[in-house]
Amino acid sequence: MIIKDIQDETLQDYKDVAMLISARTCDWKCCRDAGYEICQNSEVARRKDIDIPNENICERYLSNKVSKAIIFGGLEPMFQILDILAILELLRNHYHCNDTVVIYTGYDKSEIKPQIRALSEYPNVIVKYGRFIPNQPTHYDAVLGVFLASPNQWAEKIS
Repeated sequence: MIIKDIQDETLQDYKDVAMLISARTCDWKCCRDAGYEICQNSEVARRKDIDIPNENICERYLSNKVSKAIIFGGLEPMFQILDILAILELLRNHYHCNDTVVIYTGYDKSEIKPQIRALSEYPNVIVKYGRFIPNQPTHYDAVLGVFLASPNQWAEKIS
């Protein structure tokens, strides 16, 4: 999978310690919709691509005894849905790991129905929906166990 960043242990995006994988690209829909020229993830977007085999991502995660979940976020993970599905396939069926996988997307649920259907074939998957809207109050999301940046954002356990 080609990514921008990987952090073995993070606490900011999920209630448990998680590995965070930052997606490679985005279509900047949040900025476009909000009328902003600069994205909150601009710094991530400027990073060089990192090519890590899917097996290495899984083994790196499984060798860390602290992290209890994997989060795909950063830019827009839905552009790399095939890689995410391949990693889920490896985790669930090769490594027999059913730890939580969380996907942070800026899309609304209605915009990604085929992707949600594909992801729901695997157990223990959570999707966070909704574009980032600047200058909005945060709110607590009980599914993720963290505060989200905009009131239109929400998470759902899809499987």
